[in-house]
Amino acid sequence: MLYGRGAEQDRIRGLLLRAREGVSGALVVHGDAGIGKTALLGYAAEVAAPACVLRTVGIETEMELAFGGLHGLLRPLADHVDRLPEPQAAALKAAFGLSGAGVRDRLALGVAVLTSLSQAAAGSSLLCLVDDCQWLDQASLDALTFAARRLHGEGIVMLFGRRDGVPGGQIAGLPCLRLQGIDSAAADAFLTDHVADLSPHARDQVVEQAQGNPLALRELPAALSAGQRAGRLNPVTLPAGPASPTSRIQESFQERLRRLPEATRSMLLVAAADDSGDLDLVLRASARFGATLDDLEPAERATLILLADGTLSFRHPLIRSVTYQDTPHARRLAAHRALADALGDTMGGVRQADRRAWHLAAAATGTDEAVADAMVGVAQRAGGRQGTASASAAYERAAQLTAVPARRARLLASAAFTSAEAGQFSRTAALTDRINALALDPALLADFARVRAIVELDRGTPRRATRILLECADRLGSSADLAPVLAEAALAAQSACDPALMSEVAARIPVPSEHSITGAMADPAGTGYPAGRTPAEGAGFAERILAGTYDRLTADHPAALKAAAACVRDCRDHDVVGWLHTALHLLAEAQMSLGLHEEARSTAMEGLAVAEQFGRDHRAAYLRGTLAALAALRGEQERCTSLSEAALRHADAHGIELAAAHARRALGLLGLGLGRPEDALGHLEAARARVRHPALSAFLLPDLVEAAIRAGRPDRAEEPALSLARWAQGAGRRAAVALARRCQAMTGPGDEAEQHFTAALHLHDDEGSAQPFERARTELLYGEWLRRERRRTDARHHLRAALETFETAGAQPWAARARGELQASGGAAGSASDPNDLFHRLSPQEREVVRLAATGATNREIAEQLFLSPRTVGHHLYRAFPKLNINSRTELPHLFPHTD
Repeated sequence: MLYGRGAEQDRIRGLLLRAREGVSGALVVHGDAGIGKTALLGYAAEVAAPACVLRTVGIETEMELAFGGLHGLLRPLADHVDRLPEPQAAALKAAFGLSGAGVRDRLALGVAVLTSLSQAAAGSSLLCLVDDCQWLDQASLDALTFAARRLHGEGIVMLFGRRDGVPGGQIAGLPCLRLQGIDSAAADAFLTDHVADLSPHARDQVVEQAQGNPLALRELPAALSAGQRAGRLNPVTLPAGPASPTSRIQESFQERLRRLPEATRSMLLVAAADDSGDLDLVLRASARFGATLDDLEPAERATLILLADGTLSFRHPLIRSVTYQDTPHARRLAAHRALADALGDTMGGVRQADRRAWHLAAAATGTDEAVADAMVGVAQRAGGRQGTASASAAYERAAQLTAVPARRARLLASAAFTSAEAGQFSRTAALTDRINALALDPALLADFARVRAIVELDRGTPRRATRILLECADRLGSSADLAPVLAEAALAAQSACDPALMSEVAARIPVPSEHSITGAMADPAGTGYPAGRTPAEGAGFAERILAGTYDRLTADHPAALKAAAACVRDCRDHDVVGWLHTALHLLAEAQMSLGLHEEARSTAMEGLAVAEQFGRDHRAAYLRGTLAALAALRGEQERCTSLSEAALRHADAHGIELAAAHARRALGLLGLGLGRPEDALGHLEAARARVRHPALSAFLLPDLVEAAIRAGRPDRAEEPALSLARWAQGAGRRAAVALARRCQAMTGPGDEAEQHFTAALHLHDDEGSAQPFERARTELLYGEWLRRERRRTDARHHLRAALETFETAGAQPWAARARGELQASGGAAGSASDPNDLFHRLSPQEREVVRLAATGATNREIAEQLFLSPRTVGHHLYRAFPKLNINSRTELPHLFPHTD
């Protein structure tokens, strides 16, 4: 029975009731130690029946064992693994050390967890309880929260319990419930029911000291003698003053532990030092101290531990913590040595070898090269299973164990690299501060600088990140490791939009490059471009991304698409998560430029999910800008504004000028589409002011020129149109020249307008770089001009073509504009757009699901692509069909033939 938790119980019960109706939910229950988190999770398990219940608990001594917590939760579903799609099954098997392979795709692992839980919930509902998240290994927590954030219609409830005030277990993006102390009436009722022999005076003091903490209410009376219970309490019997309830609970546990026999305390120490729950291991290790199974009986009678089915567990995590922390250091070291010896006595797999290495490291009092070697092995195995947080901790411990300065620097560098991959940027920064860069060879020095730059990009500014990389470049000289450092410096300098800084990067290139944008950086006017852009053989991701970026900036969108798609594919194949979100961003931008708006939306959503999953806030700002622009084209005002504002908040705080410009451009597009040219002009001019390099600002100019003309300010269109023409001439691409000619038609002499419009349309027709959406914008502007010239028949031809393209793209504001112009020119504007109008009744997620279902993809295939569960996909289709006036998915291809 819970006391004083009615509101909290109602919230849990509501989640479980909705799960029975197929609606999923997640909740993080957090608060101080002993406040009742575990009891509330236990209540959930009681009322969930007949639902399946899966549990796992974070264990402090297993925090560095990658996927230990996830294994505990999914162990009952082991028979389901082979029913998963092959990539997901392989990911789970690798995570649990069953295949000997590494997890090649962390996203596949997260989706595998979601799919496994969805399968377990099929036909019923499912409750997942994850307690003591503060001690759960980071790899497990990442996978479980990835799944929790994507729950929808599976009938799953995931509850997380996390203790406040301790490091670890931080969970973002999920609803939270903070447990406060129970009120005095509930506390009094608890004591009445559970402690019969307390005098009123003692009861009042216990209630006052416990401060509503249920565990304190239970344990403080247990620490009192019979006389004290009767009321003979002095001022120091219960600590007074600022001490917390947790400290008082610990003191009560300390008192009870000190009453135990020495042999019993030795066995509890061994159990606390490992706490794997393996009773046989505890007995074998405790035999080194002369203790036996019988010596556990006093602790069992004192209700400090539970023994069942070959396992030993402490009744509360604080008991384990007090047992370990209240023991002299030398005895703790002896316990770890005994556990290492016991683990070495038997054959075991990778997990046992890792546990033994950690115990050896915990028992070491100085340097030990053999144990350092063992910890490097732990790190390598953890990294192979994508336990990068665990790998980082193992590398750091290995660095502490080696006596060789150069090796220590290398191991600390490895710890920093892997912590950055795990998204632990505070820890990465602390590790880099401890590294003696002078002890690193050129390859490690380059990697070290790149890690520092990654941290700076996400927590600081791109300007400072560029400086870090340039300082490294100066030390490397003409080393073979220079190219990736300069490539990353170029990308960071672009984000800062600082022409002087970009020129500094270009100046450090030993020979004028034919493989990157840095040649253009040396020309602040933006009028000259190097001819070649193909990366050198064996180039790294930074150089390849940079080459694709150059293609975009020179309007070679097909080449950018090809380069980005290859990078995405290779990132997946080689599990290079650190570049995946950047590659996906480049791919989404190229797709959007080529009019592949639905594909761009799906790509950008995946990229944002990856960036958020791994804490890459810098790239997330860009991806929100891309998604905002796509929302603007569809007229989704609220979504566009929300995404743009989120991108601007981060970009403004961190000096990411280019990301800020993209976000402003999205708001400008929204204004143009909704017929608010003055607003659009303000946003677009603000965007251009953020970008001080002409090559980087060119993407803004066509929209800026149109906004100025529509706002009745042709004077503010002339200079942007001239800049656009210079850029197009330097880029030498038909797509670029088409945009320039369109703008010349709007800003030049009236008698030359038609010449420019027709030239632009001819240039748009290039099959190698077709941009159907931009062509439609040109058709619309040309049709409007023709109507004003009273050439209505000619106007209708172009306006109708524009309307069809806008409707196909789902660009409703632009379609409405074209439809209005068509009606004004005397054309019929009744619509071939009915299917598309229906399509826009759907939510963004429903649209993504329906788009893929129309291609013939199964629910499972759609789930894999969108990082949902198959059950959630089915839920979206169930909700979408009535909105589309259809009854089954077989009707989708006929309704939306353009999705093929």
